[in-house]
Amino acid sequence: MTSSPLRSEIWFSDGSVVLQVENIQFRVYWGVLTQQSSFFRTMQNLPQPPDQPSIDGCPVIELQDAVGDVEYLLKALYIPTFLAQDALALPAVAALIRLGRKYDFSDLLNLAVQRLSYENPKTLAEYDALITAARGNAYKTTRIIHYSGVIMDMITVARENGLLSVLPCAYYRAVLHYSLAQIFDGVSRGDGTVASLAFVDQRRCIVSRDELIKARFQEGYTLGWLKKWDYDYECPTPELCAEGRHARTHYYMNCSPLWILHRSAEDKKALCATCFRHATGSAVEGRKKMWEDLPKWFDLPPWAELRDEL
Repeated sequence: MTSSPLRSEIWFSDGSVVLQVENIQFRVYWGVLTQQSSFFRTMQNLPQPPDQPSIDGCPVIELQDAVGDVEYLLKALYIPTFLAQDALALPAVAALIRLGRKYDFSDLLNLAVQRLSYENPKTLAEYDALITAARGNAYKTTRIIHYSGVIMDMITVARENGLLSVLPCAYYRAVLHYSLAQIFDGVSRGDGTVASLAFVDQRRCIVSRDELIKARFQEGYTLGWLKKWDYDYECPTPELCAEGRHARTHYYMNCSPLWILHRSAEDKKALCATCFRHATGSAVEGRKKMWEDLPKWFDLPPWAELRDEL
């Protein structure tokens, strides 16, 4: 026997339409739905079948979506302070992206995408601004509520919804912050569930990690100055600087961070002034090139061709 539908907390007694999702009903207003969504504008103008169920004269429309997704959507539409929060839960952001695309709530879709894009920017300057704001601490999401598996979940939301411009930075963060075991096995969210990556995302992270480890020492990239040295003829202390470069190479090969986009902090005492200027300048330009090429390491089109499929 089918149980009677339950009323959600989102139930306006003077509402003009009832949305039913699974066994939950939401009574809301046509006017708000149609103002924001071309899908619902079209639906309201369609002739209703004679057997259309209704409650107090309000048509009951069944939606084939997750209850939680619809609840987040309606909170965004009917609770003014919901979108004003500094940080939203990622499930809420994901719901607004999914239903924003499906039902053409373009404003809500764009606001949700902006939060995901803010955390995973397309430019090195924006990325650096986030790192600077962290003030030396490990970066944590600020417009999406942070938890230990949030990077993996952002990757899943972005890929499933065609947000390709989000993926290069998100993949890089995963490679930087997670071990190979975590990429394979997932990361505890801290609530008894595990954030995990689909095979396609696992493969991109694992293959690119190996490529990035090698690329960082190639000429023109972040640490390329350690391998190729064209300034010996200007160096007054070539033996001392060679020892300094050797020591830094050993350090970078054994340090825990994957030194790809980290800012270089070379020891002035280990290099002469000429070599120090060359090292720091090369590292700055190498970071720019590494960022420019970041999408290709993850088998994605270049930044200029990377378009979100909205």
